Amino acid sequence: MARGEKKGLVARWLEGKERSEEYARSTLPTSRWALFWDIFKGRFGKMILINLLVFVTFLPLIAILVWRNLSVAAQGMAGPFGAGLGVGYPALPNVTGAAEAMVLNADLLFYGLLIPAMVLAGLGISGGMYIIRNLLWTEGIFVANDFARGIKRNFWNVTEAVLIFSVLLFVARTMGNLADLLSVTGARYSGWLVASKIIGYIFVAFSILICLWMISLGINYKQGPWALFRNAVVMTVGTFPQTVFFAAVALWPIFLVLFSGGILMAIGFVLIFFLAFSYAMLVWMDYSQWAFDRFVNPNLGIATGRGLYDKNKQAMGGRSSDSVADSAAMREYKRMIVAQGKSKLVCRPIKPIDDDLEIYQLPESFSREDLKKLRESKEAVVEDVRAFEEEHANDEQYVEYNRQFEERERAIREEDEGKGKKKKKAPKRPQMLNKKR
Repeated sequence: MARGEKKGLVARWLEGKERSEEYARSTLPTSRWALFWDIFKGRFGKMILINLLVFVTFLPLIAILVWRNLSVAAQGMAGPFGAGLGVGYPALPNVTGAAEAMVLNADLLFYGLLIPAMVLAGLGISGGMYIIRNLLWTEGIFVANDFARGIKRNFWNVTEAVLIFSVLLFVARTMGNLADLLSVTGARYSGWLVASKIIGYIFVAFSILICLWMISLGINYKQGPWALFRNAVVMTVGTFPQTVFFAAVALWPIFLVLFSGGILMAIGFVLIFFLAFSYAMLVWMDYSQWAFDRFVNPNLGIATGRGLYDKNKQAMGGRSSDSVADSAAMREYKRMIVAQGKSKLVCRPIKPIDDDLEIYQLPESFSREDLKKLRESKEAVVEDVRAFEEEHANDEQYVEYNRQFEERERAIREEDEGKGKKKKKAPKRPQMLNKKR
């Protein structure tokens, strides 16, 4: 047996492992975890480019948050909280609630400005999520072109999600600031005020999960505004533990900036500039594709595992373990085969040309006797073919083909008869999704 040629390090690096003798398709991603890591390390440069495009659309949002914090800090330094000392001059008889009122007024302005800023950030989310989805589907991408195409196709669905979140955040923040102000000024039922503040922030946290699902559902499927919201709530409640876990894994760099300080906040800002947005989109969309393959796509007749290498498919000779026999495309294909009729080359035995029977050849000058010999030779060939067909008519391959064809024909006929009958529709559970994009 010939030995493989031993190649040097530079040759192996130039050719890549696809050209090496040890390479096998089984090394391709076979799970969502493997697919995430394969994209993260193999498309790292594109991930940074995607993040920079998304970061540009988030600049107004970041500027408003920084402006808000600086404004509140400046008012806190110049406000009348020194009670006659330094910048607190002149002395005020009572500063109770002044700080809370200042924060309330500032947040009414800045959290109101967050709403249009988040709509603008939706442009980046639309384009970035669309590119990440195509990467997960192992489709070829052109970052700039696909970013613009993603905005065009998904902006309104993403806008619905960010509007729900930003408006709910504005209301919750306003109610929380009012609760703080009324509590320090001695309003009655301060306990209920604190409870309302906590409940408001719980709703904000829950809305983050719903909006994440709205974005991924809107990018993968075509559906109306109400169906998008309803389906997002269904997915959030139905996969709540996994959703909380993967939302935390995806958004931890952003939480690092919002809820930490010092060196951790600096690290968070660096990640947001270079990688945080594209990383969060990759984690969330990868998890979403897993959830869609498990809970949605089989019910819609859509093939699952897109972007993954299916070992079972190779082991079964090209047939996936998740049969697509019930898909609309496969049903249409079977219907077309039945409409064309049985193949005469497959449904019955055909005698091969492997014997000495020949058709009599007429000479240039022939007589009635020659015509008789020609007719007899043709009849002999026809009789030989008929005898061969009768002898092999019960062979397994022909019997099995005819049986499968008759079953398909009967199934399609029963399906057509079932559609023709007018039956009272039984109550069904809400339709999850409508059409894949």
